[in-house]
Amino acid sequence: MSSSNDQSDPSQILSWKAKLRAYQRPSLWKSLWQLSNTLLPYAALWYLISLFASVSVFIVIPLIFLCAAFQVRIFSLFHDCCHGSFFKSQKANEIVGTILGLLVFTPYHHWRWEHSIHHRSAGNLDKRGIGDLWTWTVKEYLNATWWKKLLYRILRHPLFLFGISPLGLFLVKYRFASKQAGEKERRSVFVTNIGILLLGCFLGLIMGWQKYILIQLAVAFLAAASGIWLFYVQHQFEEVYWERAERWDYKSVALAGSSFYKLPKLLEWFTANIGYHHVHHLSPRIPNYLLSRCHKSLPLFEKVTTLTFPSSFKTLHLHLWDEESKKMVNFKFLKTLSHSKKQAQ
Repeated sequence: MSSSNDQSDPSQILSWKAKLRAYQRPSLWKSLWQLSNTLLPYAALWYLISLFASVSVFIVIPLIFLCAAFQVRIFSLFHDCCHGSFFKSQKANEIVGTILGLLVFTPYHHWRWEHSIHHRSAGNLDKRGIGDLWTWTVKEYLNATWWKKLLYRILRHPLFLFGISPLGLFLVKYRFASKQAGEKERRSVFVTNIGILLLGCFLGLIMGWQKYILIQLAVAFLAAASGIWLFYVQHQFEEVYWERAERWDYKSVALAGSSFYKLPKLLEWFTANIGYHHVHHLSPRIPNYLLSRCHKSLPLFEKVTTLTFPSSFKTLHLHLWDEESKKMVNFKFLKTLSHSKKQAQ
């Protein structure tokens, strides 16, 4: 999706930016209500799971899935805090974001820093590597050594993406600071690790270590896998936007590089409207509870790529970006490409 018209007409840029600003006003009461209707049921579910853990697995399993859904919602509220869109007060965003970060095993300042890089570089072929999913171009794959090709195939496989990486990312990777991170970001990793340890010790002593660890691993895995899936489908679809740095454009990557993941209302609630990812990327300061209203009110969003829950599973077969066709393709495309080249010769 091109934004050349906007670039040539400053009045158009000012027009849509002004309309977006009208939605960048967080409500204290709505934010407090979201915290209440998320954290209280989450705590209650933990209590019920621990209570019925020794009674019936058929009662516990549905409760664990529900608890994981609430943890996804907690991460979405944490995400709002990182963007400074949950409260008007940045100090409030920082305090609440840090506390929510403990519950989702994510250091506030460090993740905010990495995620800001994602927003500044999403869809930029020359700035991949931080806060994104490893994506190669067709040419990069063809020029790679056999073992790098094998590694890429493994890391892009659904069993790895949604089976192994969830706990690896949230329980292991986020326990260490990036080499490029600043002092504040490194300190947030340390503080979060201490907080997780203290909270874990407290719950372990109350519930019993074995029970706590099993419940925590199950809830964390389901929530993390769901979170990675959401991030995946929001930036990995056939006609997604990728460009080289000299042609990269912020508005284009928001509207063409982020999908509108149209979920059922219940899932919209549990994900705090993160499916309206195109709106979020164009204006990260819009609170989650205003994303839907903004999407419906601006004609700007009428032509964004829409994925439904059933159609989103087709994205699992996309692996590489083809710079010539400007599309995500699968590994089978390489055979077609090779066959075409042989015919041309």
